[in-house]
Amino acid sequence: MKLTKMSHACVRLEKDGRTLVLDPGGFSEEDAALGADALLVTHEHPDHFDEGRLRAAMENNPAAEIWTLKSVAEQISAAFPGRVHTVGHGDTFTAAGFDVEVHGELHAVIHPDIPRITNVGYLIDGGAVFHPGDALTVPGRPVETLMLPVMAPWNKISEVIDYVREVEPRRAYDIHDALLTDLARPIYDRQIGALGGTDHRRLTPGDRTDV
Repeated sequence: MKLTKMSHACVRLEKDGRTLVLDPGGFSEEDAALGADALLVTHEHPDHFDEGRLRAAMENNPAAEIWTLKSVAEQISAAFPGRVHTVGHGDTFTAAGFDVEVHGELHAVIHPDIPRITNVGYLIDGGAVFHPGDALTVPGRPVETLMLPVMAPWNKISEVIDYVREVEPRRAYDIHDALLTDLARPIYDRQIGALGGTDHRRLTPGDRTDV
């Protein structure tokens, strides 16, 4: 499987000539979702869900389908009858040849005064890749590659490090990093790398790797 890191929280996976795209939001490239055979969206926040990017991908490929939670599905399903599927914690399905398990239910706490929304994470191909969205969800299964949300209004680095320790992936790649400045990146690299207990890596947008 090939993994391409797009900007912020968006990831593209390719296998057997088919492409799965996760969270093509407003901070990712305009064409981040184009060419997708299947799309997964973790939650409704605009840095993860951009209706224009999803519409472009669905119109570009009439066979493409979306799997997401109810709050996102309600916003786009009418435009693509039968092609948008609602999922929740515990569901399993196959999308473009990728086996997917759904883990998690709620977005991480941003502030006690802000109501929590729903959020799901996606475990791909039995643990080859796990994308948690905006939560520090532990799937309870071995994970080869963890897509690690390193910097957000809802987390701090000690939580990120403890999350890596709890999941115990073989490797962790940064996502949710659009707000992280180049000045701060070496600090995150050093601390997560030294304390996380796993192979911590950072890809720049457009970089590809085997997973």
